[in-house]
Amino acid sequence: MEMVPSEENQLVPKEGMFWSCRQSIFDEMKKRFSQIENAAEEPRVLCIVQDTTNAKTVNERLTLNLPASTTLSKLFEDVAHKASYVNGTFDLAWGKTGDMGSLDPSSEMSLTESGFEPGKRNFLQLTDKDGEQPQIASDESGTAGSSGLDDSSQERFIGPLPRDGTVGCSSDCSSPSYSYSSILNKSDTGYVGLVNQAMTCYLNSLLQTLFMTPEFRNALYNWEFEESEEDPVTSIPYQLQRLFLLLQTSKKRAIETTDVTRSFGWDSSEAWQQHDVQELCRVMFDALEQKWKQTEQQFSPLTADLINQLYQGKLKDYVRCLECGYESWRIDTYLDIPLVIRPFGASQAYSSVEEALQAFVQPETLDGVNQYFCERCKKKCDARKGLRFLHFPYLLTLQLKRFDFDYTTMHRIKLNDRMSFPEELDMGPFIDVEDEKSPQTESCTDSGAENEGSCHSDQMSNDFSADDGVDEGICLDSASSTERVLKPKVPSLNTSSLTFELFSVMVHSGSAAGGHYYACIKSFSDGQWYSFNDQHVSKITQEDIRKTYGGSSGSRGYYSSAFASSTNAYMLIYRLKDPSRNAKYLDCDDFPEHIKHLVQREKESEEQEKRQREIERNTCKIKLFCMHPVKTMALMENKLEVHKDKTLREATEMAYKLMELDGVVPLDCCRLVKYDEFHEYLERSYEGEDDTPMGLLLGGVKSSYMFDLLLETRRPEQVFQPYKPGEVMVKVHVVDLKTDTIAPPVSIRAYLNQSITEFKQLIAQATELSAETMRVVLERCYNDLRLVYVPNKTLKAEGFFRSNKVFVESSESPDHQVTFTDSLLWKLLDRHGNTIRLFVSLPVQSPGTNRTICPKVCGDTEECSEGSKGNRNSVEAILEESTEKLKNLSLQQQQGSSTSDSQKSSDTSDFEHIESPSPSQEPDSSVSAAVAVDNRELENRIRAAGGGTYSDPETQFPGEERSDSEVNNDRSTSSVDSDILSSSHSSDTLCNADSGPIQLANGLDSHSITSSRRSKANEGKKETWDTAEEDSGTDSEYDENGKSKAESYYLYFRAEPYAQEDGSGEGGQKCVLVHVDKRITLSAFKQNLEPFVGVTSTQFKVFRVYANNQEFESVRLNETLSSFSDDNKITIRLGRALKKGEYRVKVYQLLVNDAEPCKFLVDTVFAKGMTVKQSKEELMPQLKDQCKLDLNIDKFRLRKKTWKNPGTVFLDYHVYEEDINISSNWEVFLEVLDGPEKMKSMSQLAVLTRRWTPAQMKLEPFQEVVLESSSVEELKEKLSEISGIPLENLDFAKGRGTFPCDISVLEIHQDLDWNPKVSTLNVWPLYICDDGAVVFYRDSTEEPMEQSEDERNELMKKESSRLLKTGHRVSYSPRKEKALKIYLDGGPVKDPGQD
Repeated sequence: MEMVPSEENQLVPKEGMFWSCRQSIFDEMKKRFSQIENAAEEPRVLCIVQDTTNAKTVNERLTLNLPASTTLSKLFEDVAHKASYVNGTFDLAWGKTGDMGSLDPSSEMSLTESGFEPGKRNFLQLTDKDGEQPQIASDESGTAGSSGLDDSSQERFIGPLPRDGTVGCSSDCSSPSYSYSSILNKSDTGYVGLVNQAMTCYLNSLLQTLFMTPEFRNALYNWEFEESEEDPVTSIPYQLQRLFLLLQTSKKRAIETTDVTRSFGWDSSEAWQQHDVQELCRVMFDALEQKWKQTEQQFSPLTADLINQLYQGKLKDYVRCLECGYESWRIDTYLDIPLVIRPFGASQAYSSVEEALQAFVQPETLDGVNQYFCERCKKKCDARKGLRFLHFPYLLTLQLKRFDFDYTTMHRIKLNDRMSFPEELDMGPFIDVEDEKSPQTESCTDSGAENEGSCHSDQMSNDFSADDGVDEGICLDSASSTERVLKPKVPSLNTSSLTFELFSVMVHSGSAAGGHYYACIKSFSDGQWYSFNDQHVSKITQEDIRKTYGGSSGSRGYYSSAFASSTNAYMLIYRLKDPSRNAKYLDCDDFPEHIKHLVQREKESEEQEKRQREIERNTCKIKLFCMHPVKTMALMENKLEVHKDKTLREATEMAYKLMELDGVVPLDCCRLVKYDEFHEYLERSYEGEDDTPMGLLLGGVKSSYMFDLLLETRRPEQVFQPYKPGEVMVKVHVVDLKTDTIAPPVSIRAYLNQSITEFKQLIAQATELSAETMRVVLERCYNDLRLVYVPNKTLKAEGFFRSNKVFVESSESPDHQVTFTDSLLWKLLDRHGNTIRLFVSLPVQSPGTNRTICPKVCGDTEECSEGSKGNRNSVEAILEESTEKLKNLSLQQQQGSSTSDSQKSSDTSDFEHIESPSPSQEPDSSVSAAVAVDNRELENRIRAAGGGTYSDPETQFPGEERSDSEVNNDRSTSSVDSDILSSSHSSDTLCNADSGPIQLANGLDSHSITSSRRSKANEGKKETWDTAEEDSGTDSEYDENGKSKAESYYLYFRAEPYAQEDGSGEGGQKCVLVHVDKRITLSAFKQNLEPFVGVTSTQFKVFRVYANNQEFESVRLNETLSSFSDDNKITIRLGRALKKGEYRVKVYQLLVNDAEPCKFLVDTVFAKGMTVKQSKEELMPQLKDQCKLDLNIDKFRLRKKTWKNPGTVFLDYHVYEEDINISSNWEVFLEVLDGPEKMKSMSQLAVLTRRWTPAQMKLEPFQEVVLESSSVEELKEKLSEISGIPLENLDFAKGRGTFPCDISVLEIHQDLDWNPKVSTLNVWPLYICDDGAVVFYRDSTEEPMEQSEDERNELMKKESSRLLKTGHRVSYSPRKEKALKIYLDGGPVKDPGQD
């Protein structure tokens, strides 16, 4: 561009050149706008691409909005440009799961032809190609690799949050390996991570540390597994060998550890157990030693004793007399050195590992009561006790004891204090240069071996005693008899070569309650530090290592919180700097022959895995349905897995075999069609596409499809009907009003733009009915039946959808002239849609009661129903007339016979059983004869009144077994009453039975069909809800005139005996199968069940059984059964049903000074209008019979119960529902009084008080104080009166939490809010407004008891145990840890006595 100078001597564009440039810009913009306008006319495809080739980009999305005509090759170019990758170095695949199908980068097919959907989001994944990551475009980054960057420019990883490093690192060896998504790609560091199974981070950290230890890894490679001697699955060394090999040679980002844990004998539950990494190290080393001992292979000395040679050191545990110099000692071995972070009772932690080591060997003086008995002096003398290191192992392990127990809070805590550790540690100052045995010393060993024994120091963590096999550690077949084999003594190292270099830091992040482990490890190949955090491996620096020292410094005290969290070093591993022993990692070329064979096997396994995954990525998986013509008439479901290149013909053959149709239907009589399971809709058929690949038919390989496939069958003489897109499917049910039947559905297909007239013609062709007289009823949705009759209306206008259900009737009957909602057709469909099937379990009855009464079967159901009501009333009148005489006879009969234990109902408090005579003993004959005569007389009178006949006794249900031990007031029923009332009916003598069942499509009668729910349209009658009775425990089943409400509107009911499939009903509990209109009320339902239960509806209860077998009583008699559905279960239990205004009440005893203050007593019934005194009178016989409580009415009270808290005291004159609000399933406290009732008025306040005596560190029992007002002054005066504490010295405080407001005696003195500055009790912070509040009080001049540390600790334990048992004030519930064990015999043996 030509430039000219301006007035300000600045160069500016020449004017003509400026306008020319401006015009070219406008032309370019116009051209772009024109392209945009043209593209706008074309559908566009939204592609969302997830780059999974790198952990840093896996959460990023690339969005492209492309024209639908864009080719696949152009899509790859656009993605490459946007992602800055070289085209051809990556793949694009469908979906977001492992079942992905790759796209062809060279295809010229358009996006729509390739399965992309315009207007919708199409998800793709950008993955690696042939196991290699995509190449970065050179114009974007300069070079493909970034390994040349220095450490400061790299993103480093330190801590528990996973981040991926970017630093490249060449592997020690290279071998062909394959991965199939970038999530599996090897880290840029060149190292492979380990997958965390759930909570196995502690295991991963230790395994990575062992793998990065050259001496351990090489020794493990040199060991050869003999498959003939052991199962490879249970061989721990072999599985570790395989794991290390994969860590060294695999190209995956992370590998699984399940094979290793399986060799430990662990199941999947162990993956969810958190354990200590030091504990795992000790247990695993012990298990490895035991495994190697059990094999017959001859090891090299190093391999045979690998753990001891690498990790075992020695120390001397000595006591030296300060008077004569005599020293007694023993030699102990150790695998790690536990270093205390902070001494017991100290507030300052050790600042460094060196300081902690110095404290470890610092001797203590035994004096005073701790004096040592000297063998030489023959008396107790002052002595010095301590530890000296004699030998350091080649690999030195230091455990920083960060987990401790806080005796102040009684919690396990973690110490996050700062403790530094050097990169090189000189252990020379800590070695004992004296001889191990001098003339002035005496050896004292435990095991009898020379100068060697088990470590028994309290500070040592590696105790290999026999107790390990019981609590934690390895579990052997013969562990109790297996002794540790002691190794030959290893010469001590020269003190001049005791410099150790740090190479592993195992870090714990979290608290004592749980956390996360990861490892920071230095590679001996390049000296670089890496963070191994489960599957993530990244490069770190020395600065990151220093961050693991812990918290800053200063006096922090023991943490009061149990969940203080921080990240710091927990285990340190050093290696001795000795060039003669320091080994290097074995290269692939130096592998032993058996390892090379193992590498080849693993390679072949990965090849096979690659091929299998390639097949999976190109396999279409879709639901397959089929109506099997022989096995079942219901749809069978399966999953069809077919390669995308398979043709429709091949897929049909696969589906044919999958559905097991071979030999049932010829293959040429089957075809696959597109199917919508939800709407039961056949979308389309595939005529002429037998050779089309399934990938094209299904729209590509996808993780899920919006449609299914149906394998359709036909008879040889039939022809398949073509299904075209846009058609709707209609299931047509033919209704026959003459026989009251509904036929099975016939499927036809129609178009939504067809008229009703054309639709009727289609139905007429399929059903051979007359279209002129045809009535079509559409069931559009729930509760909606619609008669379609307008000839020119389209199906769409009438509300037809993809899948529809219609009922058709065609006859000359006059029912056509009736309004649809009053027609017989509507009534039949209405009953068909609202009838449900219920399984009713009846109560067990005594075998002697088999006399039944059944009214005559009526032809007309409604007349029969009304007649039965009248007969029942007549029967009840006869029973009432004879009640007294029968009761007297019954009592005479029972007094003349010995009774046996009767089988009681589960709810004995509501129904009093009457016991029948024992079969083994005959009652008095005269009494029996009298009873028999009277029974026959009653039966004849009832028979005459009811006009019925006796049914065959063999078809009847057994009678009810009863007991006379619980006869109580008007709720009792005599044995004769029960004999007469108990009845049952066979299927041919049912009340309300129809003249014939309605036969339906599935072979059942219409009463069991409940596929839809309807109610009569525009019907004036509704469910009866009596608002006046809404608040009562139940609704009355009779109206104001005493007439049964069920008589006003008849609803269908039919029942028949039913034998349970499991045979549980044989000879015991009986069942009936009930078909009933779900709009029936519970009251009418119970009345219809009376003949089967054998008692009136007021004498039994209905319980609904839910899926988890929980039972809940149905008590609201005016509620319908609309909430019930097909095949629901109901249990009938004998017992007096609630009447209007009655409530079931659970009574608990209040025991204020017991460990468990709330104890259940009985279930009872309270009624509206009843006084508290009347309810107490009702309770007394029950308490005496059932609870053995013989109480005087003035010696106990009832009071409100709110969960476990006692509340308002109920006075005798209080009336339920007037003075006391009561509800269903109410709960109340019964409190036994020590003396006469002090509460006389509602204005009084009853407070539960408890004295705290600091001098004795104890709480006195509760005492009740009754106040006349809410005055604090009155409360203090009462407390002073009962305790003798001067008023001016009395302190009080309100208890916290639920009753009994338990609190530790160690906390009560300072934790409660003593002496609040208020004058009344009903204000903040007391809010004592009701009876039952807990108040603690004390003498302010009384000082707490002085305690030694041991006494305080003992009291802490007792209080902790007490509060845990009562369930109060447990603010910290630590996770229950399972002992870590490695099983050498393949798995744990279940201990029956173990929880």
